[in-house]
Amino acid sequence: MTRKLAGFVVFAVILTLTAFAQTGNAAPTPTPTAAPAGATRIGIINIQQAIVASNEGQRDLEQLQKKFEPRQAELQKLNSEVEDLKKQLQTQGDKLNEETRLNLQKNLEAKQKTLQRNLEDAQNDAQQQQGELFNRIGQKMMGVLEKYAKSNGYSLIVDVSSPQSPVLWADLASTDVTKAIVDAYNAQSGVPAPARAAGTPPVKPGGGAATTSTVPKKPVTAPASTSAPATKPQH
Repeated sequence: MTRKLAGFVVFAVILTLTAFAQTGNAAPTPTPTAAPAGATRIGIINIQQAIVASNEGQRDLEQLQKKFEPRQAELQKLNSEVEDLKKQLQTQGDKLNEETRLNLQKNLEAKQKTLQRNLEDAQNDAQQQQGELFNRIGQKMMGVLEKYAKSNGYSLIVDVSSPQSPVLWADLASTDVTKAIVDAYNAQSGVPAPARAAGTPPVKPGGGAATTSTVPKKPVTAPASTSAPATKPQH
């Protein structure tokens, strides 16, 4: 049960924030260069990374993480109680009378079931709310992406958020529009960059198919009404 609880500590929201915060020391993605006149211009974007790197995404994910902190504390407390009961049975089990030992065992099993149920409920709630957050921002970002693509002569922009993306290699300097879309979205949203504690690096969007290890678990669903280059639908 300790391992399962440790998984909750880095579940959904926390995993997303931690993974992308680690990209803060990476060099920012170069601004895409113009394609030769008459050439078909194709770009790539890590739309999920763009959502997390946006000011609005960082703000809302941090708020969501804080929202779940009380539930996480409750789970940690319950997990400690389970571990204490286990330790008591292991060290004192052979010294207790039968009735006391059976009652201790029943108490342990009841707390384990409660911990498992509460853990699954918290994970499901967090994943659902994170998914709603990603879809809400992602739909608005699609409008920014459409405008950017038309203004800069792109014929196609491919999303490389998914590990199953067919893109095996791309020249990031000329194709990756992730940072440009984040900058354009921040300007349109008007949401200021979140205040950070001293020493905490800001999130910088990278991109490309090779960065799939830091992709959040919850996919973004493109709005059905968008006719411009869009993210690949995922459940």
